[in-house]
Amino acid sequence: MSKDAVDTAGAASRTGATQSPADAGDAGYSKGLKARHVNMIAIGGAIGTGLFLGAGGRLHDAGPALAVAYLVCGAFAFFVVRALGELVLYRPSSGSFVSYAREFLGEKGAYVAGWMYFLNWSTTGIADITAIALYTHYWSFFTDIPQWVLALIALAVVLAVNLISVKIFGEMEFWFAIIKVATLVGFMLIGIFLLATQHEVGGHTPGPGLVTDHGGLLPHGMMPVVLVMQGVIFAYAALELVGVAAGETEEPEKVVPRAVNSIMWRVGVFYVGSVVLLALLLPGSVYTADQSPFVTVLSKIGVPAAGDVMNLVVLTAAMSSLNSGLYSTGRILRSMAMAGSAPRFTAKMNRSQVPYGGILLTSAVCVLGVVLNYLMPSQAFEIVLNVASLGIISTWVIIMICHLVFVRRAKEGLVTRPSFRLRGSPVTEIVTIAFLLAVLGLMWNDPEVGRKTLLLVPLIAVLLVAGWFGVRRRVTKTQDEELNGLTK
Repeated sequence: MSKDAVDTAGAASRTGATQSPADAGDAGYSKGLKARHVNMIAIGGAIGTGLFLGAGGRLHDAGPALAVAYLVCGAFAFFVVRALGELVLYRPSSGSFVSYAREFLGEKGAYVAGWMYFLNWSTTGIADITAIALYTHYWSFFTDIPQWVLALIALAVVLAVNLISVKIFGEMEFWFAIIKVATLVGFMLIGIFLLATQHEVGGHTPGPGLVTDHGGLLPHGMMPVVLVMQGVIFAYAALELVGVAAGETEEPEKVVPRAVNSIMWRVGVFYVGSVVLLALLLPGSVYTADQSPFVTVLSKIGVPAAGDVMNLVVLTAAMSSLNSGLYSTGRILRSMAMAGSAPRFTAKMNRSQVPYGGILLTSAVCVLGVVLNYLMPSQAFEIVLNVASLGIISTWVIIMICHLVFVRRAKEGLVTRPSFRLRGSPVTEIVTIAFLLAVLGLMWNDPEVGRKTLLLVPLIAVLLVAGWFGVRRRVTKTQDEELNGLTK
């Protein structure tokens, strides 16, 4: 429903203000996700390619201070998901923040939110299939197969699985998350054992000495830590999946608070704890961007096939992330299509109530990633990671702006806030927005990739404006039809 329609309804009846507006994009879903699915989707969103692959190159560049970067970014990520969680309890929607942007910011806000999120996940999909190809090349059997071929195979497999049904998606994500969590816990137990026994790892004795003897927390100064911030934000990029998944579960009011509240300890244990352990087991200079840091450690401790096992797990994590990206963009694009701001075919659903049109559109963009892997296999991951960061930062900023407007309307008596809330409004939202914009601006200090990525902002802005002029008539027509339906 459009912003104008919501305002009109609110002005007509104050009692009607407590009745949450419906989103046409929410019709037709099966509500097939159970509580355990949503909980594990939240966990899976917090553990993905950004940690399993991205942490290696970031440790090499930034050193042990990377753990602080993960902690700081994790706190702001929690604020964003907490704000989204409050909006979900106010009105669950598979369109998630796009639906909320439509209500609180109007159709232009929903249009920008949806297409920037599509930019995020379509480029993240490219990063994921790149990671899958890199992981597969770890085994000598696949070394001779071109990276782009492996990327194409991965995309085809995940696409086929995602189109079956939401129950299959939820079940796969459940077990993917179980594997990721169990593996990280196992790695941390091994790491703690190596620290306690002072067992050598690749010729180095684990402990604080590896930090102090190799330049301390900031071996290369503060700037590398600043430059990796956008990559750290990318590592948390799938946390907002909780909001999308809530639209296909029966009891979001019970499931969402538990999932959101558990995010903070996951960040502390899995991200910060893992990076601290990695820094204490090997010098940062040993880690590389083209190999998972967990594989690096386990390969050096002399355990047969340890690296192979971990590599298989991180391969699973990348497949999980790609699966989640296709799932979420399918729902977001359908919400937009029902309002007229996305191609009509993305609103189509198959017999299993899966919005296959949007999923296929995202997959088509991922095919461009296959081309990128063919042209620049060594740079593909970092390039798309930075572009994806533009998408996720803009998405998180829009979520916080929506929450600001939501709280303001609650104070005016137009809507009712649930008991599950983001505390400290409006300060929390403003500080979070400022931090996210600062991370975006700091990318300018990276002349190799970050600065080139920021130079894409004007181009993206031009494309968004041009696209809006292309769809605005259809959006206006859809709004008029909704208003006519309300007045009948």
